Amino acid sequence: MGAVRTVDIRGRKIGGELPLICAPIVAKRGEDLARACDEMLALRPDIVEWRVDCLDEAEELQAVVGRLGALRAGLGDCPLIFTCRVDSEGGARTIPLETRLMLLKKVMATGQVDIVDFELCNGEAAIREIREAASAAGVSLILSSHDFVSTPSVDAIVARLMKEEELGADIAKIAVMPSSIEDLLTLLAATCRMRQREAGIPLIAVSMSGMGLVSRVAAGVFGSAITFGAGREASAPGQIPVAELRTALGILHRYG
Repeated sequence: MGAVRTVDIRGRKIGGELPLICAPIVAKRGEDLARACDEMLALRPDIVEWRVDCLDEAEELQAVVGRLGALRAGLGDCPLIFTCRVDSEGGARTIPLETRLMLLKKVMATGQVDIVDFELCNGEAAIREIREAASAAGVSLILSSHDFVSTPSVDAIVARLMKEEELGADIAKIAVMPSSIEDLLTLLAATCRMRQREAGIPLIAVSMSGMGLVSRVAAGVFGSAITFGAGREASAPGQIPVAELRTALGILHRYG
């Protein structure tokens, strides 16, 4: 594998020898967050992602900041990714770009999130805003791209990941939808090529749905640094329950 700098968050190394397991919190009501946090910690993920776009209060900035404080306290030293996913790439609701920008900047300024996820489709001007705010706050940035319809070619996947790195991502992410086993192989081949020859940062690569399930277990072998497992609810098609995912990863890396 090529030389890729790691991202170290609260004692966890993203981009090290083993992929980390991230589990999403997708609670709809603020009063359910504490229970969701407790349930998630019982599963012992390496990282937790709060999908705030699922929250009924997602557009109420002060309410989100208040909920974040309680969530951060509950998570202790577990790293937290804050994501307000755009609706066109799987978000739970339509939230204007300006609102999402204000929300991410306000949240980063609290010092209570470790990583934010922002989509490549938001455009370079918005990405620059978030990159500058993340740098100022000492927060790591995932730039991501999600295709719920198809799997682009190897060249197109590599180009998208390289664009994310070029625009200042600390971690580059892509998730695609397969319609054949060949599509799964395309995702894995692109991940391997990017990791071995192109990338200077950690990658996250996912082939979604049941057909892409192998990528959630084996993509680490090809260079993906994080895999997503489900708690009570999944945040994307094909996520495996965290406990089962940990067992599968353990077998693969113990004997692989």
